Amino acid sequence: MSKRLEVLQKMIASGTGDAAFARYALAMELKSLGRLEESLQAFEALRSFDATYIAQYLMAGGVADSLGKKDVARAWFEQGIAAARAKGDHHALGELEGALAALG
Repeated sequence: MSKRLEVLQKMIASGTGDAAFARYALAMELKSLGRLEESLQAFEALRSFDATYIAQYLMAGGVADSLGKKDVARAWFEQGIAAARAKGDHHALGELEGALAALG
């Protein structure tokens, strides 16, 4: 197990710091380790914890796409588009719309 992964899991378990960011960082660390199914599960846990954390949608959609789960990726991108619109995050909105268009 990577040291970073261990630290992030401890942060989440203890509830210290920015919990949403720690969950996002955990999902990204799993992605970087090539543990894509676990990464997607971590993104799903983050979405349940904080659906307003916009960055998760683009990354989770990309992980789902990498796993060949086009419908799941599409759902992540579409939910992210709605969340970005609601938050007024035009940068994320553009990235998500581009990712959805590229998905085909």
